[in-house]
Amino acid sequence: MPEAGGAELIVTDWQRHGRELAAVRRAVFVEEQGIAESDEWDAADALAQHVLVTLNREPVGTGRLLATGKIGRLAVLKRLRGRGIGSLLLKRLVALGRDRGLDGVYLHAQATALHFYAAHGFTAEGPEFDEAGIRHRRMRLAFSAEQRPDPEADGGPHAARER
Repeated sequence: MPEAGGAELIVTDWQRHGRELAAVRRAVFVEEQGIAESDEWDAADALAQHVLVTLNREPVGTGRLLATGKIGRLAVLKRLRGRGIGSLLLKRLVALGRDRGLDGVYLHAQATALHFYAAHGFTAEGPEFDEAGIRHRRMRLAFSAEQRPDPEADGGPHAARER
């Protein structure tokens, strides 16, 4: 479905869109930020839920959500930053976490992006640390009980059953 600015967000997995997801991450993390290929790719890609952002069918952004509630590998091509694509992407990943019934989501924010995540309600936790040669800080967004889906409302595993 088209989003603001003509961007389209696609909830996907590595099997369906791995080539496109990898292209964005390689451009941002490996080429632009100098992260080693060996640090960028991991087995979690095959297990994660991914969001791919396209603009005019071109892959321009990506992020993933792990079952633990960790958001990661959030990337937008440099030439398109500042247009709200990162915010759309983060909001979709947060919504996916809520839809899963998680208590909240967390991420390892690059120190230069702390303000971006704080503007979306994330709170910094603990000291800065090094990850792949870049300063990071853990940030968390807790969901209140009202923000989590009601399993009884959607026929989930704890839903009341008619007898």
